[in-house]
Amino acid sequence: MSEETGPRPRLAMKSDSSTPAAPLRGLGAPLRSSEPVCAAPPPSAAVVLLEEAADLLVVHLDFRGALQTCERAWRSLANDDAGASLEVKCSLCVVGIQALAEMNRWQEVLSWVLQYYQVPEKLPPKVLELCVLLYSKMQEPGAVLEVVSAWLQDPDNQGLPEYRALAELHLQRVLLPLGCLSEAEELVVGSAAFSEEERLDVLQTMNKARQQQKHQHSGSEEAQKLNQEGSSSHKFLSLMVLLRRLWDSTVSHFFSMPFRKSLLAALILCLLVVRFDPASPSSLPFLYKLAQLFHRIQEAMFSLYRLPIHD
Repeated sequence: MSEETGPRPRLAMKSDSSTPAAPLRGLGAPLRSSEPVCAAPPPSAAVVLLEEAADLLVVHLDFRGALQTCERAWRSLANDDAGASLEVKCSLCVVGIQALAEMNRWQEVLSWVLQYYQVPEKLPPKVLELCVLLYSKMQEPGAVLEVVSAWLQDPDNQGLPEYRALAELHLQRVLLPLGCLSEAEELVVGSAAFSEEERLDVLQTMNKARQQQKHQHSGSEEAQKLNQEGSSSHKFLSLMVLLRRLWDSTVSHFFSMPFRKSLLAALILCLLVVRFDPASPSSLPFLYKLAQLFHRIQEAMFSLYRLPIHD
């Protein structure tokens, strides 16, 4: 399987049917009719289907057929003794996981396995290890976080020889990549699977990771403040531009009016603001000077219009 679709666990499938039949008693000597022949019991239906599924997966590359054969074998194991079929169940899971990964359906692996084992604590160590490696390879370690944590916390699993390897795998492939430093520290300190030297190494690694998280957090806060300041500055500049446009529009509108009307409006505005009384003697000199100024401006404007135009 290519790296885009996930890893391909290659396992040599060993079946119970490969065990040769018990040798005949008295080999090399004539067999007496009174001695019974000890033959191996016939393989169960699940074992036969397991061999068929492995053959479809490895030889024929029929991944869908291999998955369906595994599911048929699981149904045949429903009434079998659980203790006698543990190895067969584990092998069926291995073949099924490989088939799903080959079909680029690796997201279904965990749910497919749990539908047969019901609870995470009952998963075989080999199956759980394959799930961790697969989801870690596909950069989705968070999918197995709760499952592996529940498995490691189960007291029955802590006495298994595979417990230490799974704890280290969970630490390196799941907890640390996800940044779950508190959970990692709890696992290292509270588990007897790690030696004192390993605990110190892991704790130093987690301290470095915490410092990096603090630097990243402080850097993100500074960037957020700068973004807020930049946003405020941008809003202020936008407001200033809008006011400038309004002012330019008002001025252009005012100067686009005829000159006579503009001057008349200015005179009226002056009268309203300053409140001159035209009948008052003190206001007559001011009005006289204002009228003279108006006539001079008018004559200057008309003299400009009378100038000849040259090409």
